[in-house]
Amino acid sequence: MNLALNLWRTGGILAITMNSLDFPTVAKMLPGIVAGLTCHEFMHGFVALRCGDPTARDEGRLSLNPLRHIDWLGFLFIVVAGFGWAKPVRINREYLHHPRRDEILISLAGPFANLVLGLVVSVLLRLMLWIRPFDGDPVYNVFLDVMILGAYVNYGLFVFNLLPLPPLDGSHVFFQSLRLSDATMATLYRYGIFILFGILIIESQANITLLPVGAAVRWIANSVFTLLGFSM
Repeated sequence: MNLALNLWRTGGILAITMNSLDFPTVAKMLPGIVAGLTCHEFMHGFVALRCGDPTARDEGRLSLNPLRHIDWLGFLFIVVAGFGWAKPVRINREYLHHPRRDEILISLAGPFANLVLGLVVSVLLRLMLWIRPFDGDPVYNVFLDVMILGAYVNYGLFVFNLLPLPPLDGSHVFFQSLRLSDATMATLYRYGIFILFGILIIESQANITLLPVGAAVRWIANSVFTLLGFSM
């Protein structure tokens, strides 16, 4: 088995359209970003352990402490450039009970953790507005903004990381489903990161949409908010 694929890494990557965002808005997004990346990485490690791989546990990644998961360079990129990443969780396929199936489960665990977190935040936001409707209090308004943006960020992590582009989680699901050879997957992962960041840079600089992430996130958020009885 190819060593590069035997010991592989999975982690959350986030891309945000920053063109229309000012610094206060970015600051309000940070709690959602930190919570989302932390839960994303924790769930990768948790499911890996359930599938037989103790690597994440042994490396201290089965923790909800954000400092265990934040990659500071990736975090800086999120704040400054609008896209970045968390510290990837290492997975050793030698330990997995059913490597192909388990790799898919481990890969899906991160994005679906973000979907669940986004739903939880949305429900909490609805409860808050039911208990105390918006009354013009600027402090309360900031707190509501943090909650709303936290939901959007986590829906974004869910959608973006399911794209079948290396090294996103969706690529592991897609390639394992196709049963590609180890050599083919190694090549795709080796160059996929450059293609992905190239797409993100083009979108950012040329202000064009190549990946339909924003539309999907808006659809999910609007659907959830509508079901909960309010709109954004």
